[in-house]
Amino acid sequence: MEFIDYYNVLGLDKRATDKDIKKAYRKLARKYHPDLNPNDAEAEKKFKQINEANEVLSDPEKRKKYDKYGKDWEHAAEFEKAGRAGQQRGRSRTYTYSGGPESEFSDFFESMFGASGFRGQGRQVKFRGQDFNAELRLNLLDVKQTHKRTLTVNGKNIRITIPAGIEDGQTIKIKGYGGTGINGGPKGDLFITFSLINNTRFKRDGANLYKTVEIPIIKAVLGGEIIINTLDSKVKLQLKPGTQNGAQVKLKGKGFPKYKKEGEFGDLIVTYKIKTPTELTEDQIELFKKLEASGLK
Repeated sequence: MEFIDYYNVLGLDKRATDKDIKKAYRKLARKYHPDLNPNDAEAEKKFKQINEANEVLSDPEKRKKYDKYGKDWEHAAEFEKAGRAGQQRGRSRTYTYSGGPESEFSDFFESMFGASGFRGQGRQVKFRGQDFNAELRLNLLDVKQTHKRTLTVNGKNIRITIPAGIEDGQTIKIKGYGGTGINGGPKGDLFITFSLINNTRFKRDGANLYKTVEIPIIKAVLGGEIIINTLDSKVKLQLKPGTQNGAQVKLKGKGFPKYKKEGEFGDLIVTYKIKTPTELTEDQIELFKKLEASGLK
């Protein structure tokens, strides 16, 4: 497997702070995002490397392992376990190089044990396969209900269930769909991170939705009925006389589906914005002047 220097990918060195990593990631992710570089295979490859580097370096435990083991950081636990076992058996123990096509261990492992594959009393050490990471971009309305989707990862078609209400940036694990294990070890896992594009006029916060609705000044003063769009229907709302700019109303259960809570929804919070008329006739202007003269405030 080709070694990728995650620090170099983000333009940093090993002394970088968490703040440095976050700043570098955001800057580069914006620069190489596929939406800004359509049909640019090199930018897409760079974007994936940037996400992979950030995933490792922004996690203190993963970063510690990466700093110590390099590209083999995901096998850190196996290396350390094997190393402890070797120390307990003593230095007199002999490991013989197995050779052949099954010698797929890294140079790092070779430097630890003297060969890229080793056996102790006829037993080979098994290593778990590498985890794979993928990004799935969807529109917000795509996750309004639970559905199945077929993905192609490394040439394999994978049928997955996408639960309604999944969050932007949320990651799910598909067990056993990562890299092949070494010496018969178990396969790694596939981690899918969701990137959601909000293609609606609603702002989302968890399961709650937010919307600003303009209302005519006359309706705000006198009250009356208005009709607004929710995510999937229309509802009538009754305005109270004297409704103020910025007033809010909560529509229970008219928000987004709650993640993995079948049949449960968040709320829709509507904020009223009073629309001030700009093109008035002479008569209308005169009416407002009379209202002003009457002492109306």
